[in-house]
Amino acid sequence: ASAPGGEAAGGFAAWLAARLEALGLDRAVYGAYIQGLLREEESDEERLEALRGVLAACLEEDLLNDVCREVVEKWSESQIVDAKEKKEDEIQAIASMMEKQAKIVVKPKEVSQEEKQRKAALLAQYANVTDEEEYPFPDPDEQDGSIATAVNIGSEKSLFRNTNVEDVLNARKLERELLRDEFQKKKEQDKLQREKDKLAKQERKEKEKKRTQKGERKR
Repeated sequence: ASAPGGEAAGGFAAWLAARLEALGLDRAVYGAYIQGLLREEESDEERLEALRGVLAACLEEDLLNDVCREVVEKWSESQIVDAKEKKEDEIQAIASMMEKQAKIVVKPKEVSQEEKQRKAALLAQYANVTDEEEYPFPDPDEQDGSIATAVNIGSEKSLFRNTNVEDVLNARKLERELLRDEFQKKKEQDKLQREKDKLAKQERKEKEKKRTQKGERKR
């Protein structure tokens, strides 16, 4: 799609230049001025009135109305084409944005799925190793061995989960402690600053008082 106002406005400008030249008018001067008027006015009636004011001194009365009407009609047509192009550009922009967003949304899901598969494979491998090391029973159908292995794997997983939770809780606790320490430091700094300001203010008052007393004694 063309840039907004590109092809449509360019087409109208070229047509207007040729039309003005055919009427024996300076297309550079009149063209730019007429396009400015057409953009500024809000209705076709206002555009016609403005054009008549511009071209009245240059054209005969019977030709004036026809030319003004023709110019306004061509302008309106160019604006319809322009609006259509803008709409197409907007639709294209929205489609591109949605496509980009879809890619962004899909990406984490893919990564998340891969991560799940990787974790599942690691857990399965870990479970097999634990099974072989702790309970190397020759008969896989032996009930006691199966129960013991299941209990062992369950306890290992539970311990793994508990360790993770404990790590998170410890990290949060440490973060809270650090924040509290920062807050306390800031609180102490503010307190010291207030005390310094108070002392400085008191000193200024004392100096001012002494100056006033000296002045009174001189009199």
